[in-house]
Amino acid sequence: MALIEIRTFPDPILRKLAKPVKNVTDEILKLSEDMIETMRLSNGAGLAANQVGIPIRLITIEERLNKLENRHIVLINPVIVETDSEETAEEGCLSVPKFYEYIKRAKKVLARGINLKGETIELECEGQLARAIQHEIDHLNGVLFIDHLSPVKKNLFKKKYHKGRK
Repeated sequence: MALIEIRTFPDPILRKLAKPVKNVTDEILKLSEDMIETMRLSNGAGLAANQVGIPIRLITIEERLNKLENRHIVLINPVIVETDSEETAEEGCLSVPKFYEYIKRAKKVLARGINLKGETIELECEGQLARAIQHEIDHLNGVLFIDHLSPVKKNLFKKKYHKGRK
């Protein structure tokens, strides 16, 4: 396994629409292993492929959020099929380091995708796992969690973030 550089805001690749994965190849298996290692060593809850500079529809989710199976989740071409109710909770992002904000998202989701065996799977989840899946799928669509902020909070973010990077 290898660590991969995590791209940070305002890297333009974070705004690209990720392309679907056609087949689960050896390269996809290797990329998912490297993304899991990178996510774990960066203390992240999830990681999308475009965050590591590869604009394809692949996400990984940390095993601590998968309480039913207690293992990492790798979803290829993930989509949200259903949502139910909403909740607001604090989020951060490996691509927007040292910035946290409260974001409203669906409390429960039904997500569908392909696993590393090439099988279509569905995940019915809630809480942090549902939030992480929504956050990572947003990345695949070129959306960052800061895009969910009000215009006032977005302006504050830009001032704080850019000031912190100087």
